[in-house]
Amino acid sequence: MLKEAGAKMININQQTIQLDDLSDYLTTKEQKDIVTKMVKSKEVFYFQTLSEFEFELLFRTKTLKAAHDLNNSKVQFTTFTYAFCNRKYWDRLGNGGFLLKSNVRPSVAILDILKNGSLYAFDCSTGIAIVLYLATLYSIGSRRFDLLFDRLLLLDWQFHNPLRLTQKYGNDFIPGDIVHFNNPDVNPKEAHWRAENVIFMSDDQYYGHGVGIKKASTILSFLNKKRKPNSRIPAYLMNLITRPVYQNFS
Repeated sequence: MLKEAGAKMININQQTIQLDDLSDYLTTKEQKDIVTKMVKSKEVFYFQTLSEFEFELLFRTKTLKAAHDLNNSKVQFTTFTYAFCNRKYWDRLGNGGFLLKSNVRPSVAILDILKNGSLYAFDCSTGIAIVLYLATLYSIGSRRFDLLFDRLLLLDWQFHNPLRLTQKYGNDFIPGDIVHFNNPDVNPKEAHWRAENVIFMSDDQYYGHGVGIKKASTILSFLNKKRKPNSRIPAYLMNLITRPVYQNFS
C-alpha cells in the first residue's frame, strides 16, 4: 500500500497514530529513529494493541544491541566446513551447525558466544541468526527463552522454534531489519562471499558478521574485490527485507 500525502503509517487498534502521539514511548535515539522511519515508510504498520507495538519497538532496539554485542565479541568468520564452537555447550554437527547439548540452558549457551567468542567461528547467515536469538533473549528474558528454545540449533536460516521470519520486497528499511547484499559474479574460489546478510542499524550503517558495522559503499567495495576476473555484474544491495514475526512473542 503506497503512502498518501500527509498520511502516517502506524495503525494501532484501527487508529492512525502520529509521531507526536508516541512521544511518551520514545525515550532513546534508537526508538525515535525506528518510529520515524516507520512513519516515513511506504508500508502501513498495523498493530492490534499498543503492547504489540511496544514489543516490536523493544525487539528492534534489542536487535541493534545484539548486533553491537556480537560485533564487539571475539567470534570469528568462517564457512560451514570450518565452523567451530564451545563444546561445553554445543555439539558441532557434520554440516557445520551447532546443536545445544541436552543438559544446557539455551540462554546460558547463547550468551556464551559473547562471553567466549574466541571459541566460536561461523558464517554470516548463522551470525544473523545468533543476533536474532540474542535479541529474543534480551526481549523476553531467560526464563521464557529457555522454555521456548530447548535443543536450539544454530545453522544458517534454519529455525525450528517460535522464531519465524517473513520477507517483503522494498528498500524502505527500518532499523532492526535484515537486508541482503548480493554478489552474483563472485569468484568461485571465494564462493562464501556470494552474499552478505546484514542488520540495518541506522542511516547507511549495516552490521554483517565478517564485515562488521560499515556503510553500504564499504561493504559493496569489499564484495566487489571478491568477484571473478572480468566480472560485469557488481555487487548490489537487494530490495528485500527479512523480519521476525514479532507477534509470536508479544
